[in-house]
Amino acid sequence: MRIGAPVVYLAALAVYLWFEGIPVGRERLLVWIVLGLLALTAAQSRGWLRSVLLEWVPFAAVLVAYDLLRGRADDLHEEAWFRPQLEADAFLFGGTVPTVRLQEALWHGAADVRAYDFAVWGVYMSYFVATYAVAGLLWYVARPLFRRYVACVVLLAGMGLATFALFPAAPPWLASREGELEPTTRLIGPVSAEVPFLFFSFEGLWERGSEWSNPVAAVPSLHAAYTLLVTIFLWRFARRVRPLLALYPPAMAFALVYSAEHYLVDVLLGWAYTLAAVWAVAWTARRYGRVSAR
Repeated sequence: MRIGAPVVYLAALAVYLWFEGIPVGRERLLVWIVLGLLALTAAQSRGWLRSVLLEWVPFAAVLVAYDLLRGRADDLHEEAWFRPQLEADAFLFGGTVPTVRLQEALWHGAADVRAYDFAVWGVYMSYFVATYAVAGLLWYVARPLFRRYVACVVLLAGMGLATFALFPAAPPWLASREGELEPTTRLIGPVSAEVPFLFFSFEGLWERGSEWSNPVAAVPSLHAAYTLLVTIFLWRFARRVRPLLALYPPAMAFALVYSAEHYLVDVLLGWAYTLAAVWAVAWTARRYGRVSAR
């Protein structure tokens, strides 16, 4: 079981990857992660099943609820905010929004996608896999740390939803479409069209209907928030590759701004939310530990 179960799992995963591409959709990805953990812990199936019921199923349920609520978060307001985040970026960069400057310098159109465009695409898309893959890794190697990580993920989702509801904010690409900003291109779609479909499945990357989508959920950037969260929780395990890990948040920030998905202030707020969530979870854990020890 210790050898056979992982072999069977890897074979099944290889077949899936060959025919369907990388499972970046949240539900499929979580299923494959959980099946992988089952294969690695097949000899302790009872403990695994109990842990899945108590930890992974509620975690997945919260994420699904977040997806649904995110699509309704802007119902409290008839209009979105365009100017505050735009003007903040312009103020920080001498009057011109950095997305505009970057695309003027680097973007050459959908017919001339460069190598760095693919690199930006890869960094951006890593968000759809990294957050949940790290959860699986921590569950396997450091269960208490996994629980703190999940608490941070859930808290960030809740903080994000509250902000989306109170402050529906348009990203740069939408501001350009509405005439509030100089012309910019939402790059992820055009670059995705140039990536071989054999190796990547894009179905789960795009919003699945109006009940899931919310184009004005830009403040804060949860892409940036979860990227920093991943870096913080992997830091102790990545001594040899810490320089590369430290580059992950700024690389994601560049990808988000260049692709017109977020303003820089959205990214900075996302990082601030992450630090607040990590502190809140750590404080609660210490407080709960002291109370339990009495």
